[in-house]
Amino acid sequence: MMDLPYNVSFKDKVVVVTGAGGVLCSTMARAFAQAGAKVAALDLNEDAVKKLEAECAAEGFCLKGYKANVLDPELLEEVHKQVTADLGPCDILVNGAGGNNPRATTDNEYQHEAKEGQKTFFDLDASGVDFVFKLNFQGTLIPTQVFAKDMIERRSGSILNISSMNAYIPLTKIPAYSAAKAGISNFTQWLATHFAGTGIRCNAIAPGFLVSNQNRALLFNEDGTPTARSNKILNGTPMHRFVDSEELLGGVFFLCDDKAASAITGVVLPIDAGFAAYSGV
Repeated sequence: MMDLPYNVSFKDKVVVVTGAGGVLCSTMARAFAQAGAKVAALDLNEDAVKKLEAECAAEGFCLKGYKANVLDPELLEEVHKQVTADLGPCDILVNGAGGNNPRATTDNEYQHEAKEGQKTFFDLDASGVDFVFKLNFQGTLIPTQVFAKDMIERRSGSILNISSMNAYIPLTKIPAYSAAKAGISNFTQWLATHFAGTGIRCNAIAPGFLVSNQNRALLFNEDGTPTARSNKILNGTPMHRFVDSEELLGGVFFLCDDKAASAITGVVLPIDAGFAAYSGV
C-alpha cells in the first residue's frame, strides 16, 4: 500500500486511466483506487492491467483492468460500454497512454558528430515518426472523445493529460516525441477552452526524468552505473536526481480534485525536480 501524498477522497468517483500497464499510470491508477475511486485501468497489455486488478483486489480496492487500444475508436467504445456497466459513467479521465519509438530516434545528439553506420536525422523512419504522433496525440484525442461524453451529460468532470519536460525544452535524439508532447500541452489548453462552459476542467502534468521500462537502457549501463546521458540529465537537474513515479501523485490528485482545483483549467504543471528552472549556468 502506498503512502498517499495527502488526505483526499475520490470515493464513488469513476476514474479511467489509459496506459495503466506502465510504471507511471499503474501508480496513478492504484493511488486513485486507494483513495476510494472506482478505477478502470486500460492498456493494450491485458496481462499487466489484470495483474494490477488482482493486486488491488487483494488490498481491498476497486480497480478493474481492461484491454484497450487507444487508437481504435470502435474498440474503445466497446470498452466504454463495459466500464459504464461495471463501474458507472466516467468522472475523471487520465490520458496516460503514450511513448516513443526507436524508429523515430537518432543515434547521435548532434549531426556534426555523426559517425558512419549511425542513424541520423536523415535516417528517421517516417512511419516511426507517424506512430509516435498517433500514439501520443490521437491516443489522447480518441479516449477524450469517448469518455468525455459522460462528463458532458452531467456537466462536471476532470481530464488530465500527460505532457513532458520535452514539451518545454526538446531533448536531443527524440524529435518526434518532444514535438508530440508539445502538441499535448497545446491540446490541453485547447480542450480547457473548448469545454470551459460545460463544467469540465482539463489540465496536464509535465513529468521530469523518471526511470521507466522504456528508458532504462538509455539511462543505465548493464552493470547499473549511469550512462553519459544519465549524467548529463542529473547535472542539468537542480535536485540532482530522478523523479519517482509516486512523486507525481500530489499534482495528479490536486488537479483532479474538483474542490481544491475548481478554478484551475488549462494548466500544465511541471513535476521535474527543478529541470525547467535551470539554465545550465
